[in-house]
Amino acid sequence: MTAFSFIHAADLHLGSPLSGLATRDADLARRLASAGRQAFEDLVSQAIERSVAFVVVAGDVYDGDWADTTIGLFFARQVARLDRAGIPTILVRGNHDAESVITRSITLPDSVHVFPAARAGTLRLDALRVAIHGRSFQGRAVEENLSLTYPAAVPGWFNLGVLHTSCTGHAAHETYAPCSVADLAARGYEYWALGHIHEYAELSRDPWIVFPGNLQGRSVRECGEKGAVVVDVADGRVTGVSRLPLDRARFERIAVDLAAAADPRGAVEAVEAALRPLAAVAARRLLLVRVHLVGTTRAHDALAADRETLTAEIQAAAHRLHEDIWLERLKIETCRPRAAVEPSGAAIDPAALLAELDRDPDFRTRAKAALAEIGGRIPVTAAAEADFDAEFDALCAEAEALVLGRLGGRPC
Repeated sequence: MTAFSFIHAADLHLGSPLSGLATRDADLARRLASAGRQAFEDLVSQAIERSVAFVVVAGDVYDGDWADTTIGLFFARQVARLDRAGIPTILVRGNHDAESVITRSITLPDSVHVFPAARAGTLRLDALRVAIHGRSFQGRAVEENLSLTYPAAVPGWFNLGVLHTSCTGHAAHETYAPCSVADLAARGYEYWALGHIHEYAELSRDPWIVFPGNLQGRSVRECGEKGAVVVDVADGRVTGVSRLPLDRARFERIAVDLAAAADPRGAVEAVEAALRPLAAVAARRLLLVRVHLVGTTRAHDALAADRETLTAEIQAAAHRLHEDIWLERLKIETCRPRAAVEPSGAAIDPAALLAELDRDPDFRTRAKAALAEIGGRIPVTAAAEADFDAEFDALCAEAEALVLGRLGGRPC
């Protein structure tokens, strides 16, 4: 056997919109819209530059059925670049681009192999003595353990399995084609190229069972480095697996403790200091950061009193560090010192009144119903991102701080 390398990617979700700041800046909206496609272009360029033997994509090339042929033509154009470089592309279909989901098609180069859904198949690359086994999804929901239908390893060859699966399970993803690490190891393959889970994970190193994560994070729920993996093989064994960052826009979360901040200016300075280490990341890609302000601070009410100005000042601080650091969202989760909520002795103490209201179960029921109605009136993607139910307590705390901040903490 000869030594070679291949790239393992999954969950390209071409055509999926990125959520975040698109409404704030037209140029930013354009860059976010193209991030996923540019990430795949970079993958193709890396494959050609590295002269890899082949590229494997473990499902969900597309985010769903095409509105038109634009995204299909884009993918066809990129795999044609691989074809001209003599690099085959091997695919399985996942739940988002299952055979029953994608109704349009574009003719792809002969070097692109898509495994069928009816049964597991094997593609042999004779020059490398590599046997690649795979099976696509026929529909969105696959409850069968597809790994049990995969053929036995070809003796004396490097065997690679390609599967879109939840495998051992993941709370953030639907359970599709469930299987266990033991099920996969039992096939006798040297490497399993998995897809579906959007976070990088090595489930095993003997044999190698890897989720590369998705190519491009799509919201703050998909934080950190995204991309593919490069797998090195020699003498029929995996000799190295390394991550290949490809994301053009990255999401991060930071929590900033404002215990030492006496006023909004101090809060902005604390946030700027927390953002400073991220400037190096922004030097290579867009960086969208959700900032959580936490801690007990005298500035609590003042922070919410003029949220718009505070948000603008934090964005300005981020841009002082790097022009491509963007505030994805600001969450004020601080609390006031206990002394600030002690009864004032006045006829009406706003802090005490609001605290009592927050404990009222009828108020909480009516407030949740109102938020549910609001969620039903906004776009589905925005409603999912808002997640009003999970953030109900934080929303109440923020509203309380806003009221008290506008009142300046004065009793009535």
